[in-house]
Amino acid sequence: MRTKLLILASSIGMLGWGTVLPYQYAYAANTRDWGALIAALASTLFSVGALVAAPFAGRLSDRFNPVTVAVLAKLLAAVGVGGLVWATTAPAFLTGMFVFGLGLTAAGPAASVLVLRWTPSDDRRKVFAYKFTGEAIGMAVGAFVAGQFVDLDRTDGMVFAFVAAGVGFAVSALLIHVAGIGAPTDLAPELAAGEAEMKLSTMDAMRRIFAVPALRWTAVVAVTLALGFYAQFESGLPAYALTVLDIDEAAIGLAAAVNCVVIVALQVVVVRLTAKRGAGTLLMAVGGIWTLAWVVLSAAAFTPEIASALFVTTFGIFAVGETMYAPVLNPLTASLAPKGLVGTTLGLFTAIQTTFSALGPLVAGALLGLGLSSGFLGLHLVISLAAVYAAWRLRAALRSRSAEVDEPVDEQVRQLEPVPATA
Repeated sequence: MRTKLLILASSIGMLGWGTVLPYQYAYAANTRDWGALIAALASTLFSVGALVAAPFAGRLSDRFNPVTVAVLAKLLAAVGVGGLVWATTAPAFLTGMFVFGLGLTAAGPAASVLVLRWTPSDDRRKVFAYKFTGEAIGMAVGAFVAGQFVDLDRTDGMVFAFVAAGVGFAVSALLIHVAGIGAPTDLAPELAAGEAEMKLSTMDAMRRIFAVPALRWTAVVAVTLALGFYAQFESGLPAYALTVLDIDEAAIGLAAAVNCVVIVALQVVVVRLTAKRGAGTLLMAVGGIWTLAWVVLSAAAFTPEIASALFVTTFGIFAVGETMYAPVLNPLTASLAPKGLVGTTLGLFTAIQTTFSALGPLVAGALLGLGLSSGFLGLHLVISLAAVYAAWRLRAALRSRSAEVDEPVDEQVRQLEPVPATA
């Protein structure tokens, strides 16, 4: 029941993402007439807030009750996005977006730690998959509903989106609080932070994390896969579609919808089919799927008559990879984390992914702005192939790790022990 409430809370919380972020750039630049610089800075500050919050929240989740961390983070996001209703000046809007980014991202590592605490080891991939699916549905529903009410021709045209997002985060915080009532307090040894871990500085904790070879390769895989798709989902890919493929906005909206539908339709099936597959092998498959998607997108430039169909197909292909990527990465990262530093490790990896993902729009803008569309495609093909190589090295590191602890040598990652049910 606890995990179901957590999944529901994650889905409702991501309604706020869907109602605000797709429209905030045009709102700041055009509706408020603050210009493209302020609009871009708002997106940047949102990412900076996310970058600051992730490792900090992860560390707090190791030291304190992650329920409290997640609830406070959700409430902070509600305050940030709700405050945008009264943001009538550019500095106020920028401040709200920064706080929004802080709260939204800070909740992530804490929620992941709660999944690990409340879920038996055999079910963790499945629960992370359901959580990811719920978030995808929440984002899609939020964007769709907001699209019916947002009016970018009026300065108060996003009041509904801001209020709905704030309420969504507040309800999400309430659900997590309810789920945490009476939760077990006994932790698996890997999740419990001892006195030594509590005293570690942030830099010492980072050194301990990256002293694990498999975690270093996991970080490379996470970065390359993030750059290979997620960094371009909101800006680079739509910009390429509009400026190079010359397809209309409706096709872009359809592509995003197809991406969500494929995830929802295939997530449970894929988790069942891949339950006995090793994390390294699955991440190699994701890199291969990313590569295929970029090849299909490249073909669209040579077949303008079916360019729209190929663009939409590309988003469907990416979604197939997402159904493997989302359930695997967090459990893998957690299982490799040093004792007592699971939340810190998850937060650090979130920060790394956020940093590199924030570079994606800049790279896309520079290449497409210079007319180097072939370079845009070629770069992401190379990045996706690099992800395949990094996942292959990760698989070897996992096998070596398994051999060192005298466990059966397959491709399964060491799982955390189930949480004892004491309450």
